[in-house]
Amino acid sequence: MASQVVQQAVPDSLSAKYKGTFAYLTIRDRLPTILTKVIDTIHRNKNKFFEEHGEEGVEAEKRAISLLSKLRNELQTDKPVLPLSDGLLDMEQWNQYVERQQALLDGDEAPSWFKSPWLYMECYMYRRIQESVKLNPPICDFDVFEEGKTHSFFESQQAIMAICTYLQGLHKNMEDLSEEQLLEQFLKLVQVSLWGNKCDLSISAGQDNSQKSSPIDSLETLKHMILVDDSRLVWSMLMNSRAAGGPVKPVARVDIVLDNAGFELVTDLVLADFLLASKLASEIHFHGKCIPWFVSDTTRKDFEWTMRQVQSANHKWMSKCGFQWQGYMKQGTWVYHDHPFWTLPHEFCDMSKDAPDLYAKLQKSDLIFFKGDLNYRKLTGDRRWDYTVSFDKVLRGFQPAPLCSLRTLKADVQVGLRPGQGEKLAATDPDWMTSGKYAVIQFSSPYKE
Repeated sequence: MASQVVQQAVPDSLSAKYKGTFAYLTIRDRLPTILTKVIDTIHRNKNKFFEEHGEEGVEAEKRAISLLSKLRNELQTDKPVLPLSDGLLDMEQWNQYVERQQALLDGDEAPSWFKSPWLYMECYMYRRIQESVKLNPPICDFDVFEEGKTHSFFESQQAIMAICTYLQGLHKNMEDLSEEQLLEQFLKLVQVSLWGNKCDLSISAGQDNSQKSSPIDSLETLKHMILVDDSRLVWSMLMNSRAAGGPVKPVARVDIVLDNAGFELVTDLVLADFLLASKLASEIHFHGKCIPWFVSDTTRKDFEWTMRQVQSANHKWMSKCGFQWQGYMKQGTWVYHDHPFWTLPHEFCDMSKDAPDLYAKLQKSDLIFFKGDLNYRKLTGDRRWDYTVSFDKVLRGFQPAPLCSLRTLKADVQVGLRPGQGEKLAATDPDWMTSGKYAVIQFSSPYKE
């Protein structure tokens, strides 16, 4: 009965059924564009498949393209959601979720692209892309988004060199920094990680969206674009953990739920390095996706590839960062995890029920950073909340540990604003919620007074 009360108390999901909204434009325009690019990528790799697998590879390429073309047609004609059939570990959970969505609809109406929640349908498209590849050995492990991710990394080389050089400069003086100076550097590197989230290939439908200039240089000019900044609350919490551990040994475990590969991932690694080196944390746990996701999201393969690229770079400070990071992995002070829940369409308030093992793992953390827009949408349930509803409230009980969202706005959901702030932004910049120009650093803790 209590769950029914909660359900009635929350607003409707963002959906393409609301014409003219960003959700509607995404389903109508952006997702078909992404599917077309995926089809093109597979076709362009035809020779590679032939070289590696002979005619069998070419036949698999044709079958995958056929499935993806069918998927694109289903999307554009608002066909009902079809069950998955690839036998992967999460298949049953996906197929059960259709039943959940069906229960929310009237009568015989079936969940479909333009009627169901946007979050569900967008995740479903990426899962169907994965199915189209998985059903077609021997190309079943091909990452249709890998080319874009590697291109984005190399296009951001200058910015990566700059941030690695900055970090190595900090390493030399870390012991001499006062608490005030340490705070200043913490705030800077949190903002670097925050703005790294602008480099999102799903929002640009796969177009180049790399970082060209030094991120440190632009922080001051970007400050006024941060609509909510709780970074000092995060600092206070970490300092309290540090004090509890004594002057030498911190006790804080920090988890980072990753978003994009490429430049953003490097900014996350730089922040993680700083947290260890400054003794604000004793261990960092990274969480990535099990499968290629939302064009540029980080998988284990992307994570390991990035480490190798940084390590082998022909740049002194970049390479030094790479060796340090590899050392952290070997020592176990950095740990990488993935879990199927991150690529399910579920809101995070359902995690304790739908993925109790993952929830229990996160409960061991002292602070969780959730990177990016998709994580924010799942934290808030991707619903039509009023701008001024508190961040704590929209989490709807999801509190495994103190958590902080670092997000540039790319979807029409935003909470925790001051009265009138959202309306004022809408009057001066109609695309403020979806352009990626604005950002938030929002903190919530189960221990707050």
